[in-house]
Amino acid sequence: MQKPDVAVVNIRLLDGNLLEQRFLLSLRVTNPNTTEIAIEGLTFAVDLNGQPFAKGVSNQAVVIPRLGDGIVEVTATTGLSSFLRQFKALRKGHEKVEYRIKGRLVTGNFGGINFDQTGEVGLPKGLGEPVDGGQKPGSEKF
Repeated sequence: MQKPDVAVVNIRLLDGNLLEQRFLLSLRVTNPNTTEIAIEGLTFAVDLNGQPFAKGVSNQAVVIPRLGDGIVEVTATTGLSSFLRQFKALRKGHEKVEYRIKGRLVTGNFGGINFDQTGEVGLPKGLGEPVDGGQKPGSEKF
């Protein structure tokens, strides 16, 4: 059996407060095998730009068809220091970030499958943009 690919296809800010932020991650799980994979849940950790960012678990059950793929939406939680590190990169105008996601797919058929993937993902819109549109006090935009 070949390991499935797990890729981050979207990150969206759900909510947060001063100490904790929650993001919704959409993961595409691609099954290169001729047998379907019944996923009972997963655990994962995400690094952005080479720095630890967020962790999460999910008990969402999904069946990935043979020679097919499926989207799994999971909630990732991060703390203030991890969020601030990434916010600095956002302020520099980066539209995409490099990610690494590693974890374990919990499966009934195979016990579990570890994964470790890298790639790039677009950043959530609005993060890192000045609230006032970037205008200096007292200036007007025409």
